[in-house]
Amino acid sequence: MPELSKKTALFTDSVIRRMTRICNKYGAVNLSQGFPDFPPPEEITRALANVVAVGGPHQYSLTWGAQNFREALADKYLRFTGVRPDPETEIVVTCGSTEAMMTAVLTVVNPGDKVIVFSPFYENYGADTVLSGAEPIYVPLNPPAYRFDPNMLEDAFKQHPKALILCNPSNPAGRVFSREELLQIAFLAEKYDAFVITDEVYEHIIYPPFTHTHFALLPGMKDRTLTCSSLSKTYSVTGWRLGYVIASARVIEAARKVHDFLTVGAPAPLQEAAVAGLRLDDGYYRALQDKYTHMRALFLNGLDGIGLPHNTPEGAYFVMVDISSFGWANDLEFCEALAEKVGVGAVPGSSFFKNSENRYIRFHFAKTDAVLNDALNRLEKIYTLKK
Repeated sequence: MPELSKKTALFTDSVIRRMTRICNKYGAVNLSQGFPDFPPPEEITRALANVVAVGGPHQYSLTWGAQNFREALADKYLRFTGVRPDPETEIVVTCGSTEAMMTAVLTVVNPGDKVIVFSPFYENYGADTVLSGAEPIYVPLNPPAYRFDPNMLEDAFKQHPKALILCNPSNPAGRVFSREELLQIAFLAEKYDAFVITDEVYEHIIYPPFTHTHFALLPGMKDRTLTCSSLSKTYSVTGWRLGYVIASARVIEAARKVHDFLTVGAPAPLQEAAVAGLRLDDGYYRALQDKYTHMRALFLNGLDGIGLPHNTPEGAYFVMVDISSFGWANDLEFCEALAEKVGVGAVPGSSFFKNSENRYIRFHFAKTDAVLNDALNRLEKIYTLKK
């Protein structure tokens, strides 16, 4: 039989989504795959019911996004940044931020190019780079603070990468990059003539005193930045698969062609309903921040009570827990045992690191109080896994 693509041997299936299947198998509380267990805003669900009741739209929207959805995206971006991207030329709507990232990488990267990826990284970034035919250059974010070494970053830029991928706030570490750090990245991107592809899906889940800086708004960065995001986490609609890329008109013209042949278009009825979410007032975002701040405090205090060492996320809803004292050589096996014997799902940290790293597991806390308390009660049995 013919040989399969060599690219598929360079990465595995998603370990995160594999852990969901393991959670389902053992009836474990799923703190692995990061989706909320609470409903979207009523404004969105009412709008969806209306879309169904009045008969649509149910057919294709414009390939690069429905007109009213792009207009609403542009207005929301203006509200939070002071800058309004042109919905006609500077936005392409995608099937979630996963496709947004793939579209962005394929738009700017040629086979044989190099792409800088911070490690630990969300698992898709390595696969995106490989599938585009590029070579990833990994730069460590050093735990437990998850800061990068500026000299190591410049060493990576000296290899003349075509782009750098930046997740801010970061998954899995919950880092919110400071303006100073982002200016360092911007300086190097300009010095070595590279693009920056940002994943900003957690931009509204930030814990005071930290604040989010939109990379594209830094001096000189608009034409170098492809901003990727989605509605999934902000509006608790991870299953709707509505994402987008915002960039200069020159970049978006090419990105729309890539997107067209990847997925044709995002779901038309969901775009129509989601406009109601994009039009929500500022009070919604303040309440969202308060909600996640509460969940973070509940879960981290619970981990402290159990005696599990962890970092403190500055944004997003993930926490890295240090399991080195448990004596396991393989963190995936630890997570499988955690799901089976303790009843809680986590993601092995090794799936996020390029280097060999088995000290950490990742939990997420985008759950109701009842679910988090259930998980914490179960985790009191975690020491039965100690070697």
